[in-house]
This record gives sequence, C-alpha cells and structure tokens, in this order.
Amino acid sequence: MKSFLFAFFLFCTFSNAQSLLKETTQINDSVDYYLEIASFNKEDKHSFNKAIVYTEKAIDYAKKQKLDDKLPECYLILGNIYYDLEKTDTAIENYIRSINLYKVQEPNSDLALAYYSLGKCYLEKNKVELSEVYFKKASEIYEKLNFKDAIQLINIQKGIIQKNKKNYNKAISIFSSIINSINNDAFINTKVEAYYQIGEIELINNRYDQAIENFDWALELNESNSKNVQLQKKILKQLSVTHKYKKDFSKSQAYLEEYVDIVDSLGNYYNHSLTENTFDKIQFDKQLKTIEQLDKDKKIQQRSLRFNKLISILSIALISILSLLSLSLYKNNKIRISTNKLLKEKNKELTIEKNKAERASKARAEFLATVSHELRTPLNAINGITYLLLNEKPKATQLNYLKSLEFSGKYLLTFINDILEINRLESDKVLVEKINFNLVELIDNIKISFNEFIEENNINFHLLVDKSFNPNIIGDPTKISQIIINLVNNAIKFSKNGDVWLSIHKKSESNNKITLSFEVKDNGIGIPKDKQATIFESFSQGSVEVNRTYGGTGLGLSIVKKIVEILGSEIHLDSDTNRGTTLTFDLTFKKGKEEKKDKEESISKEKLDSGKQKKILLVEDNKINQMITQKMLEQKGIPSHTIDNGEEAIEHLKENGYDLVLMDVHLPGINGTEATLEIRKFNPTIPIIALTAISLNENREMLLSYGMDEVIMKPFVPEEFYEILFRFLTKTEE
Repeated sequence: MKSFLFAFFLFCTFSNAQSLLKETTQINDSVDYYLEIASFNKEDKHSFNKAIVYTEKAIDYAKKQKLDDKLPECYLILGNIYYDLEKTDTAIENYIRSINLYKVQEPNSDLALAYYSLGKCYLEKNKVELSEVYFKKASEIYEKLNFKDAIQLINIQKGIIQKNKKNYNKAISIFSSIINSINNDAFINTKVEAYYQIGEIELINNRYDQAIENFDWALELNESNSKNVQLQKKILKQLSVTHKYKKDFSKSQAYLEEYVDIVDSLGNYYNHSLTENTFDKIQFDKQLKTIEQLDKDKKIQQRSLRFNKLISILSIALISILSLLSLSLYKNNKIRISTNKLLKEKNKELTIEKNKAERASKARAEFLATVSHELRTPLNAINGITYLLLNEKPKATQLNYLKSLEFSGKYLLTFINDILEINRLESDKVLVEKINFNLVELIDNIKISFNEFIEENNINFHLLVDKSFNPNIIGDPTKISQIIINLVNNAIKFSKNGDVWLSIHKKSESNNKITLSFEVKDNGIGIPKDKQATIFESFSQGSVEVNRTYGGTGLGLSIVKKIVEILGSEIHLDSDTNRGTTLTFDLTFKKGKEEKKDKEESISKEKLDSGKQKKILLVEDNKINQMITQKMLEQKGIPSHTIDNGEEAIEHLKENGYDLVLMDVHLPGINGTEATLEIRKFNPTIPIIALTAISLNENREMLLSYGMDEVIMKPFVPEEFYEILFRFLTKTEE
C-alpha cells in the first residue's frame, strides 16, 4: 500500500513538473518576454548589444506568429535603443516602421511617442521644419487623449526650435509655461530641461546671474528627483562656462571637474555597452538573414520555373500534333477564312486611316484659319497705321523709317501667307506672279529693313549689284524678297562681328530675257559637312546648340529651297565649320519697263470724284480696326458711321439709308454672315463687302453664298481696298 502511494505521488509530481515546464516555455516564447529581457539588459546591465538582440528576437517572433499588433511596439523600443546610442539614422528607420504599423490601429499614446521621438531625431539632424511636422502630429494625439503632461514633452521641443530660430522671448515664454504646468514627477526631466534652456538663453544674452540662477534650479531639481546623468552633465558644463565668463574661476573649475568625472564615467559606460563591431555584426546578421530568405525564395522560384517549363514543352508538343492534324483536315478552309479575315482587317485599317486623314485635314484647315485670323488682325493695325502716317506728310527724317516699316509689314504679311500655305508649296499649287518691278529698289528696301539688325550684330554689309543690266524686270517680287530676306537674315545671325556679302550679277541676256546670279556669302560659324544633307529640311538648324544660341524655327532655308524650285531653279551650298557659308542660285526673268510714279495717286483721285457724297456703314467691333478704316475713308472724303455689333447694324439699316456696308465677319453676338442674311430680307440691293482676317481661299465662296458682294482680306492693301470700294460706289451711283 505504501509503495502504491509513493508511486502515485511521484506520478503527480512528474505531471505537475511537465505542466509547469510547458507553461514556462510558453511564457518564455513571447514578444513581451523578449522585450522585458531587452529592457533589463539596457536599463540594469547597460548591455545595449543584448538589448538589440532580444528586441530583434521579439520582432522575429511577432512576424512568425503573425502578431501584427505587437510589431509597432517592438520597432519603437528598437528605435529608442538606437537613439540612446546616438545612431540617429537607424533610429529614424525604426521609428518610421513603428509609425506605419501604428497607423492601422486607433491613435494611442505609443503612436504619439513614436512621432515625438522621430521629431527629436530630425531636430538633432537640424531638419527643423520636418521635426515641427512630427511634433505637431504627436501633440494632436496627446490632446485628443487628454494627456496634458505629455504635451509638455512636445512644448519643450517647440521651445528649443524657437530658441534655434533666435526667437528668444517666445522660447522663454514656452519654457516658463512648461515649468508652471508640470506637477507630475514622471515628467520632472522636462521641467529640468526647461530651466536649462532658459539658462542657455540668458547666457546667450550675457545675463550671467539669471543664467546661473536657472542652471542652479535645474541642477537642484535633477539631483533631488530624477538624477538624470545626461542632464546633469550638460548643466555642469554650462555652469562652468558661465562662471568663467563672470571671472569666478574657482567655481568654474569646480563645476568643470564634476563635469569631467561624469564624462569619464559615461565614457566607460558606453564603451562597454555597444562597440562598433557589435553594431556592424547585428546589421550584418540582419542582412545575412535577408539574403538567406531571398536565396530560399529564388530556389523555390527556380523549381517552379523548371516545372512550368516542362509543362509548357509538353503543352507545345501536344498543341503541335493537334495543329498538324487540324491543318491536314481543314487546310483549304483555313486559308479561305484567313484570307477573308485579312481583307476585312485591311479594309478596317484603311477606313481608320482614311478617317484619321480626314480629321487631320479638317484640324489643319481650322488651325490655319485660326492662326490666320489671330496674326492678321494685329498686322492689319500695323500696316494700316503705317499707311495713314505715310499719307500725313511725315518729316523727311521719319520717311525712311516709315518706308522700312511699310516694307517690313508687307513682307511679314507675305511670310505669314507662305507659312500658312506650306502645304501648297509642297503640292506645287502656289501661283507665281508675273509683275513689273525694279529689282534694285527692292534690294535697297531689303537692305534698309536690315540696318538695325546689322548694327546690333556689328556686321560689315557689302551690297554688290551689277550695273550693266536694266533693273526693271518681270517676275514675283514677293518671292524674291522672301528668298533674299531669309538668306541675309541667316548670314547676319550666324556671322556676328563679321562680314556679309549680297551680290547680284548678270549671267546671260537675250532680246527679251535675262538670267541673274544671286549670291549671299558670310564668314560666320559655317555648317558642318555632316549636317549639310539635312539643312534644307523643315525645322532643321544643324544642332540643338545652334538652335539654343541663335534661335529661329529652322524654316528659313526650307522655304527658300521650295520657292527657288517653284521659280524653276535650284540653290547651291558651299560651307564648312568656322569658314563661313555661300549660297547661290540663278533666276531667269523677262525684261520689264520703267514704272510710272504716282500711279496710285491718280487712280485714287479719279475714284475719289466718283465716291463723293457717298455714305458708308462700317460694322466692326475692333476699336483699332474702326479707327484705321475710318481714317482711310476720311482721306478720300467719304463720310461713314460705325456700329460694333450685328444686331444694332440690322435695326439701324431698317431706318437709315447707306450706299455701301463694310461688314466684319467676326462680330460678338450675331456674326457678319448672319447679319447679312437678315439685311437681305429687307434690302437685297445694298452692296455688302465682307472684312475678314481668314486667309483660306475656299472661304471666299462661302462668304459670298450668304449674300455678300465681295471680300476684303485683312490686313488691307490700300490699292485693293480703294479699288473694290470705288467699284461698288460707282455702281450704286449708276
């Protein structure tokens, strides 16, 4: 019986021991256990390396057991350890991990502490703005949780920031508020720090007695309560410095000795806490674990890829066999289906491309119309005002300037037309004018228009024109101007402080024709040999550097080449880097006759007699265009009345009689075409002439279809304007 009882006792004891061992093992293998061991090693044994090791074990355990709610606390503790070791960058990494994990939970004091700690790190790295952001986030959480004493932790940092910004009064106010607010012994270090910071400000302001007073309060409060060694060290150092400034060297020496003793003890403390080798080893071990995990993942992926590859090979083999069988059975049918499908796809592609081309063509037409209107409207003002000034008997000193302005305006108008009609240049639809003009006068006007540009670039300009031929020829002066102006402009632009030659000489002559050779030469930067093949292409300038240095669109030589080809010739280039450029071309003209002067004046005067006592209604919304058109009419003695919108023009014409209406197409409200339709309902005979800045020829027919009698394009060419005007006024008179 006794043996049985003894055996039963041993069995119970063994069972209890096993149960206790199992419970102890479960306790040991937990996040809280590892964190407690880490805290013990850091606070009591001052062994930072073991503290880091156990914190890392806590992190690994939490990850394995999927304890996501424990991970942020682990990273926060690890960040605090690295912060105490002055490993600020590593501390920041762990604080950020902690914050990102805390964000998925309800805001709590630990999240606020993480924000606060991250703010301290950035403040130590002198990233003040960033630190303020995180202090603010921490403060918002503490206020929400009503942790008033904890808010003082934030305030002490705000005070330090203000001190660093030299806002001393604001900083002292913050520190004083902290001192008066803290009654909890748990935050006594914050109060000590506030006294210390006030002392530093007083020391900066050379108020040594006040500084010593605050340092003494800080030291006394620290020694009687928290006994924070780090605080004591920096207070003693500042007391030594302040007494030295007061020339109390005995006290300064005494505080300095206390400071040195603490520094020595702290040095030994940290030297035994964590060596650099230990820190590097911990980081290396973490990297090694990561590499091992990546290696495992790679091997798993390789096995998976090999298996997938085998499956793919088998699948391909099976599909190939089935395909061959299907091909032998349905070959003809598949060919027919494939052909039909291909035809359908091609038809679909052609339809899509056709629609794209139509949309592109429509978009280009709309773009050209818009650009034409926006450029021609202000150009009308420039050319119109120039014409008016030339007719107001300008001073002799002003005449050359106005002539140059008139010539430049006309050239600019022509240049805009050529840019807008570049597609016509490429499709050979451009008409070449055959009019009589004086080539020498044309070249002289071009030279005058470049005078200012020549002076700006310090150019020696040489104009060499053969005197052996009659300068009156029949051709297209506008296109000749475009060619010469583009070539001379390039020569001046790329030859700053150099020389430019424009030469024209007779090459051959017959009874009614003459062939002239044109040459534009400079000694500028030249064109590299490898760029000459593409220099005549649109938007090409040789290199990006040339474009950035000298500007321009790269259209000049492209336009010149196309115009020369339209005129039945070709242009030749001879150039090299830093050797200058020579461009030559030959043109054949019919011989012309000397033009009679003042022809325009006699025609205008003749038409003027027919236009007297006529009355014109001008419908125009642009004030500058109103002024120009009225002045041009006044110069011919024709009275006019101006209205700036279509609605009023319609009502005004119902009650008043006029001999002619000048109708702007683009008006606010009812536009010119709609107004014309309304006028034709009650007055089908009055001449209505459209004024428009649209340059596309096909629009003229559209405008005439609304009941308009003629179209005048802006900018006005005075001769054409008066000719059309008097033609219709003469008809009404008849």
